[in-house]
Amino acid sequence: MAATGSSSARSSLFIQLSPSRSAKLSFSIQLMLTLLWVAWAAMLAFTDRPTSGESILFYAFLGLAIAFLVYVVLQNTSVFGFQSYIEVTPEYIVRKHGVFRPKHVVAIPNIKAVHITPLALRVTEKNDTQTYFDLKQVRKRKDKQRIKGKVRDLAAVHGFELTEAENNR
Repeated sequence: MAATGSSSARSSLFIQLSPSRSAKLSFSIQLMLTLLWVAWAAMLAFTDRPTSGESILFYAFLGLAIAFLVYVVLQNTSVFGFQSYIEVTPEYIVRKHGVFRPKHVVAIPNIKAVHITPLALRVTEKNDTQTYFDLKQVRKRKDKQRIKGKVRDLAAVHGFELTEAENNR
């Protein structure tokens, strides 16, 4: 059966990033602390209290605990699909590092130069702004090579300057 997509869809490269290991608390610790917070807030909210003023605060505390639990889960898992990725297409390069973080988009026609190192891409635009694409979170060596190969192909097509570190493979 033949593929029924446009050629631009097939020529794009979409690589999922692994969760960052730079967090001060690991996901399991964050999850455990948040679940303890939810349990404590639920205990406070659902035990008998004589004054209704306190119970409103306890329900607010429980609501905040549940909201933070949702935030922790969304930031560290792929519940709603890929949330951290690098995408390379014939029109642009995109980096996104999580649900609540902005995308960094660089249009290919605006690229002046790209410097490739073993664990990063440094893109210089024509207005001299630089964007750093960190490849440390890319899981597989093959995916890193695919990203670098795609950027090399784009440099050949669009004619922007491409330099590579000497120890780059």
